[in-house]
Amino acid sequence: MVETKKRNDDESIGRFVLDIIIMFAILMGIYYFIFSFFLSNETVSGPSMQPTFENGDRLIAVRHFTPKRNDIVILKAPDQKGALYIKRIIGTPGDMVTSKNDKLYINGKQIAEPYLNNGYQRESHKLGELYTNNFTLKKRVPKDSYFVMGDHRDVSKDSRYFGFVKRSALVGRVVFRYWPFTQWKTF
Repeated sequence: MVETKKRNDDESIGRFVLDIIIMFAILMGIYYFIFSFFLSNETVSGPSMQPTFENGDRLIAVRHFTPKRNDIVILKAPDQKGALYIKRIIGTPGDMVTSKNDKLYINGKQIAEPYLNNGYQRESHKLGELYTNNFTLKKRVPKDSYFVMGDHRDVSKDSRYFGFVKRSALVGRVVFRYWPFTQWKTF
């Protein structure tokens, strides 16, 4: 009788451990599936999107999306193999983009950029400098391509330097910052 009870207890503990291992494997499979096909978990590296994002911020991006102007996107760096950039979509297919005296024009119409109203822009203006150098695209944004820029305009390496970004290079649209915890925000 004692031996049977001990064997049942051992089987019960073994079954419990096996159940935990199986549950862990299932959860890891679900996590892998979701982050392989639907979401992207990224870390910001560098100052090009300051102050919207700081170095070390952790983000979640959705992989399947229709790009729109002002979306913040993760993209495959066109000038650095294996690297990812975070930028804001400024120009969409067919757009003509111009920046003159720190004002952005899309197809001749001035576009508000409230995300640029920050200390970096004010410092540039205090020094008598432009925050965004004047430029006019030589041609319209091609079909299936985008013109992207960082929010920290005077340090960002973006479409002004490496050109248009193909749709296929866009990894995801940023939807949530979860780190640091005090900076949680949806986009």
